[in-house]
Amino acid sequence: MSKHQFKIAVLPGDGIGAEIMSACIEVLHRLLADQPRFSLAYLPGPGGAQHYADTGVALPDATMRTCEEADAILFGSMGLPHIRYPDGTEVNPQLGLRKDFDLYAGVRPIRAIPGVPSVLSDPRAAQIDFVLIREQSEGLFYGRLYPEHQPAANDQEAFDLGRITRKGSERLFDFAFRMARQRRAANPAKGRVTCVDKANVLNSMAFFHKIYWERATLNPDIVADHCYVDAMALNLVKRPWDYDVVPTENQFGDILSDLAAGLIGGLGMSPSGDIGDKYGLFQPSHGTAPDIAGQGKANPTAMILSAAMMLDWLGEKHGMPEAKAEAARLSRAVDAAFAPGRLLSCELGGRDGTAAITDAITKALARESALA
Repeated sequence: MSKHQFKIAVLPGDGIGAEIMSACIEVLHRLLADQPRFSLAYLPGPGGAQHYADTGVALPDATMRTCEEADAILFGSMGLPHIRYPDGTEVNPQLGLRKDFDLYAGVRPIRAIPGVPSVLSDPRAAQIDFVLIREQSEGLFYGRLYPEHQPAANDQEAFDLGRITRKGSERLFDFAFRMARQRRAANPAKGRVTCVDKANVLNSMAFFHKIYWERATLNPDIVADHCYVDAMALNLVKRPWDYDVVPTENQFGDILSDLAAGLIGGLGMSPSGDIGDKYGLFQPSHGTAPDIAGQGKANPTAMILSAAMMLDWLGEKHGMPEAKAEAARLSRAVDAAFAPGRLLSCELGGRDGTAAITDAITKALARESALA
């Protein structure tokens, strides 16, 4: 049987992006060193806020072509607070990638890793394992994605245009119900979808809410419920272990995903995937952290777990169980590396930075391989 090669567009970006991307690829090399069924070919793509400052273009055409031709996109982090567009907003090329590649589902897994301190004292915090799915093609980010539709601002007032469509909402909810079904197949205790909105106040959210319950009736095997966004902010602090799959609007998801990451050790532990029907982009949930760039303090865990998500997605999309198995092996290695007493990352008050965490994960992979 011939060995399949997946082409991976690699966009390190700004700040700590290059550091965590290098660590991630080192781990992937170790993970797949003896994999007979498939390999990864890395295709570099320049871009980011600094690239915009240097050239006037955040993502050059060549990088866009690389992404279009790749099987998946591995994305570090882009944006620098001191580099902005003329309208005053930060340079965030990932918004353009979401639009151009129709990456409508922002998947944010929130899972407690044994050994990583939690801000919650309740022992049930160890059971946290849910997925927040952020709709990314419309909502309150619509005006930023489609500035030609955005009302003009002046020195007295400014507007942000929000939009909810039936198409955008239906595909989000269908994605959520499929994911709940997949999670239940792996764990019979799962299989629940909780829609988050503000339907009691906003017309657009009432429409979103209505479409959710229409799609829920088409998925009677999955438990469906609902929560207003303000109540969900409270519930994620009080009882996050109760949730499974949580779809929501664009801005609500942007905010709640950061809150949720705080429950499991912070953004340095929080991976993500921006997924459409054809393309997938995988990146850590955190930003570029320019204040620690080049100091070796960056936690590469979210980047590495995002790569695990990428492998799982490639395996699902291409019918390759070996890729899904490698994704699971990589996640187990992260858990083993952070076993109680082994690692404490810099942002959590410890001394373990990029090199130490990368080394611990590669050693965990080696230990598992030796036992196989």
